Amino acid sequence: MIKRNLKHTFSLLNVDYVRLNAKWNYSNVISPYYRIYYIDDGEGDISDAACSLKLEPGYLYIIPSFTLCNLNCSNYLGQFFVQFFEDSIDGSSLFANNRAVLKTKATEMDINLFNRLLEINPGRGINRSDNPKVYEKDIYYKEYQELNNQQNISTYLETQGILMMLTAKFLNPQLFKHPEHKPIPVKIAEALNYILVNLHINLSVHLLASRANQNVDYFSRQFMQHTGTRPLNYINQKRVERAQYLMATSRMSYSEICTQTGFDNLSYFSKTFKKLTGMSPSEYKKQIYQVGFNH
Repeated sequence: MIKRNLKHTFSLLNVDYVRLNAKWNYSNVISPYYRIYYIDDGEGDISDAACSLKLEPGYLYIIPSFTLCNLNCSNYLGQFFVQFFEDSIDGSSLFANNRAVLKTKATEMDINLFNRLLEINPGRGINRSDNPKVYEKDIYYKEYQELNNQQNISTYLETQGILMMLTAKFLNPQLFKHPEHKPIPVKIAEALNYILVNLHINLSVHLLASRANQNVDYFSRQFMQHTGTRPLNYINQKRVERAQYLMATSRMSYSEICTQTGFDNLSYFSKTFKKLTGMSPSEYKKQIYQVGFNH
C-alpha cells in the first residue's frame, strides 16, 4: 500500500476585511501569491484571459499564483480576503494546470473560517501607505513571514488548516478543468526538484537525462508525459516565476535577478519574461508598485 503524503503547505501573507470603491481598478495583475476573496456586499468583477466573473455577495473566489487577471469595482464592494504563498516538496503547484480565476458558492462554514482566520491572526491586514515610495516591499514580506515564524504551534496549524479548507473548495472536479495526474516517476520528480534548487546554474536536457541515467529522447518524452511541457520550457517557466517572486519580495536589480535565475544575459531574460507573462520586466515591476499590497 502506498502512503499518501500531503506535500503542499501555505504561508500566510495578509488577511483582512475591506470596503472598496471605484479606486479598486487594476489591469493585468499577476502575483507570486494566492488570493481568496469572500464578498459580502456590493459588486465588482474579476477576469482572466479566458473568462470574466461577477464579484457578488455570497460567493468565494480564488486567484492562483502567477495568474494574470483584472480587478474592478465600479461603486463599492465589501470583501474578506486572504493572501498566501504556496510551498511544495517538489515545487509543483496545486493549480499548475488551472491558472484561472474560479468562483464557488460560500457556506456558513466558509464565513466562519474567514472570521476565525482574522481572529487568530490580528494585525495582518494591508495597512501600509498607497505610495510605493513610502514602503519597501521586501521589508514587509519578511515582516509577515516573521509573524508566521512567531506563531505558536496551535495557531500555525489552525491557520494551515483553514487555508487548506478554503483552497479545497476550488479543487473539486466540478471546478477543476483537468483530472489529477498519476504519480510522477521518482526520476522525473527528482529532476523537478533539481531544477528548482539549481535555477541559477546552466541547466540542459542532457544534464537532467544524465542524472536520471536515461537517454535524452526517452527522458524528454517521460518529462513531457508527466508535466505536460518540455524540459526547457519548464525550466524557463520556473525561472520566470522565480524572477517574479524576487521582483515582488526584494530590491534586487534586473542584473542580479538575471544571475539568480540562470539567464545568460538581460536580453534573453527580458525576451523570455515577456513571452511567458505578456509584459516586460519593467512593466511587471511597475504593476507591482501600482497594485502590490494596495486594496
